[in-house]
Amino acid sequence: MRSTTTILGLGLCLFGALGVLPACQSSDPGQVAAPPRTRISAQSPVATTQPAPAKLLPGLPDSLQPQPLAPLPGLADSVRAQVRRLHAALGPEAATLRPAVLERAYAGYQRLRRARQLRGPRVLAVADMELPSSEPRLWVIDVQESRLLHHSHVTHGRGSGGLRAQRFSDRLKSACTALGFYRTGDTYRGKHGLSRRLHGLDRGQNGHASSRYVVLHAADYASADYLAQHGQLGNSRGCPALPPAQYRAIINSLEEGSCLFIYGPDAAYASAWLPAQP
Repeated sequence: MRSTTTILGLGLCLFGALGVLPACQSSDPGQVAAPPRTRISAQSPVATTQPAPAKLLPGLPDSLQPQPLAPLPGLADSVRAQVRRLHAALGPEAATLRPAVLERAYAGYQRLRRARQLRGPRVLAVADMELPSSEPRLWVIDVQESRLLHHSHVTHGRGSGGLRAQRFSDRLKSACTALGFYRTGDTYRGKHGLSRRLHGLDRGQNGHASSRYVVLHAADYASADYLAQHGQLGNSRGCPALPPAQYRAIINSLEEGSCLFIYGPDAAYASAWLPAQP
């Protein structure tokens, strides 16, 4: 039997496809029913030469464990070694940043820089949306200095699911999270205060980010108080919303022209910025 959260997510995604739900910035986000609270403890980084084990996050029930993820096919050994060194340099807060996710983010980031799609500082943000929203799953990395700038919670769209994101779409008014590489744009002050625009760089995957008003912004439903009360974050209309205590520092560190990579468990996702898969 499907849970109430799953049924709600399916219904919202259907309403979005019919054009019922507005864009992220045009209405207050909905809130979902909260399951029992879960937390994680830090552990050592996982080797990049093997798929990540299913038991990656101690304390999470089996139903919330991410699936094993194989290393990125077609990646040069030299680049894989760079990723391994970067991951090790990020310290214990990056223990739950799966090496295979970081490989994909780093490989695309380097190709985007060579293609002059990124003109800002060498900063890369990685969001692993396969992890439940109860866990901090956003890492902001200074690639040039090989150091972690920020580690925080981040929301996914209500059309993608409740506690976990399971469906992804770039469809207008779908309220879903869209996967792929984004370039950060300028900042402005909207209904959520300081916000930063995002431009999708994966055609067919997140190219409607601007017209969907998918931006970085703060949200009360991403706060520590909300998490403590409900055991998970609320859900946005598709924006990667940030905790009020951290959003300003995160938005300022991702200056215009920086890179954000959103990963999720979608076998249909393909990017021109990643090595061609066999």
